[in-house]
Amino acid sequence: MRIVSVNAWGGALADDLLSWIADDPADVLCLQEVPRIPGGSGWTQFADGERTLPQRADLFADVSSALPHHQGLFVASDSGPVTDADGRPRQQQFGVATFVSDAVPLVGVESAFVHGRYVAHRQWPRGDRPRAALAVRLAVEATRFITVVQLHGLRDPAGKQDTPAREGQAHRLADLVTHARGPGDLTVVCGDLNLLPTSHTFQVLAGIGLTDLVGTADTRTSRYPKPTRHASYLLISEPDAARTFTIPAHPEVSDHRPLVLEI
Repeated sequence: MRIVSVNAWGGALADDLLSWIADDPADVLCLQEVPRIPGGSGWTQFADGERTLPQRADLFADVSSALPHHQGLFVASDSGPVTDADGRPRQQQFGVATFVSDAVPLVGVESAFVHGRYVAHRQWPRGDRPRAALAVRLAVEATRFITVVQLHGLRDPAGKQDTPAREGQAHRLADLVTHARGPGDLTVVCGDLNLLPTSHTFQVLAGIGLTDLVGTADTRTSRYPKPTRHASYLLISEPDAARTFTIPAHPEVSDHRPLVLEI
């Protein structure tokens, strides 16, 4: 089974991203920074007073079209105003999406907010935005199950150091993982956690049996100009089950590198 996680950067590099995921579809694809205007198409512009970014109007629909043999799940953490290609204001949802191959039985789904709660913003804040995590439980054999949990961790304009909010996020994430998985499940937690490798979050997750495979590796592409190169992580309950784990620098489909796990 192949599990891929990547922060999709709102679809800013949509052509490259969609081509890449369609050419070699993962069994489980976990995407963070997924914008969605149901029924929308084309491009929008996002602005929060700090950044102005191009985004796809409905990246969830774009990926669904590129992966016709996958079941897509989307969870919104919040929503807010964007401007479409015609200059019209639109309210756009923002969250995470998981796509599961039709060949893999999906036997459980659970989500929870790991920071804050859903907000419909009149203006996007720079930080302290809500964060939702999404868990899927998959049957890979008659008596063997895998639980995959993904999230986009809290972004703080001050940096990626530990804070009380991130400590709370870690414990809520651990609670979701514990609740979503069954006894004996192989468990994978992945996503753009927005943390440093030294974060106490990894100790909290180690307490429920999860080992990080990324460590201090560079998880950013050339599209990201800042010096801190740590953001995305993947943790697993059985490290020996990882046949391969890679963080490819190319092709560049985002300002984040993908995390690619074969189990």
